Amino acid sequence: MTLQELGYNTWFEEHAALQNTKGCAIARITAVDRGFCLVRDALREVPAELSGRMSFGIDSPEQLPCVGDWALVRHCNNDTFAIIVGLLPRRTFLRRRAPGAGAGCQMIAANIDLALIVQSCQFDFNPNRLERYLVMALDGGVEPLVLLTKTDLVPEEEVERKLGVLRALARGKAMSLSNVTGSGLDELRQLLAPGQTCCLLGSSGVGKTTLVNRLMGRDVFGTQTVSGTGEGRHTTTRRQLCTLQGGALLVDTPGMRELGIVGAEEGLEAGFEDIAALSAQCRYADCRHGNEPGCAVRAAIERGELARERFAHHLKLRKESEYNALSALDKRRKDKTFGRLVKAVKKHMRD
Repeated sequence: MTLQELGYNTWFEEHAALQNTKGCAIARITAVDRGFCLVRDALREVPAELSGRMSFGIDSPEQLPCVGDWALVRHCNNDTFAIIVGLLPRRTFLRRRAPGAGAGCQMIAANIDLALIVQSCQFDFNPNRLERYLVMALDGGVEPLVLLTKTDLVPEEEVERKLGVLRALARGKAMSLSNVTGSGLDELRQLLAPGQTCCLLGSSGVGKTTLVNRLMGRDVFGTQTVSGTGEGRHTTTRRQLCTLQGGALLVDTPGMRELGIVGAEEGLEAGFEDIAALSAQCRYADCRHGNEPGCAVRAAIERGELARERFAHHLKLRKESEYNALSALDKRRKDKTFGRLVKAVKKHMRD
């Protein structure tokens, strides 16, 4: 397999030329699991680790290697192991707020051409969660395509209704398929070009791993049935890059229970184009769409042209994005200020 078949192109060549690559090979990171990496070049795939100099030079988790990154590596131990000495710039990326109470971002994948966002016709169907995925993809410069799965389990009219909802949110970029009947799979295969890198995103139990097996043409990864409560069961335990039958590359990811967005101003603009267009018509450039006169957004809501729920979710995501982008110190200050405000209100109510 050549580097071009792994997704290497002139964009990466130009950026590699700006770095000191003497004594290094170019390889793509194909798996990351708790600090363990696999890297692949035109000849081999081997385990790898960061050089000491690179490890000490990392200031944030975002700078750590992730699946899809292009790395500068030095092979050792008779080419059975590699040391990662640097990373090429990321052309696109997928990231989220790091799970848990800590601040910061977690990189999901890098240099992705197409984000395949999977929702099930059954328990997982959730337009609000889809909007989160769309914002995340668009913010990283990744083109989204929504896949509505398990269409064999519901009536056809319900499939069409739900597909219409998804298409409205994803600007028409949505399609339905069934891993059981094979409906829609050929259409999806035709969209995946050789050398193109895709990433599967979605909750557990929506059929991501089964879809990977169907696209690869064999059962490479194990699957489990959905639980009786409708909740998904984790099958994929790490992010990894695999090659499909037609030559496209696919990153399979574990189901994500938390999907906090971080500093996603561009993604919010692109994911809510209707609201952005209305905002541009407001009388004041810094309109908060509250009680300001001449607010085009509020007028559109009153005319029934913009759903109040959609605008409310947009505001929620924007506040979350801005809050998650704050440093840990700024967050503590903000939380303390809010806490003092709550105490003052409670005291005033008692008095």
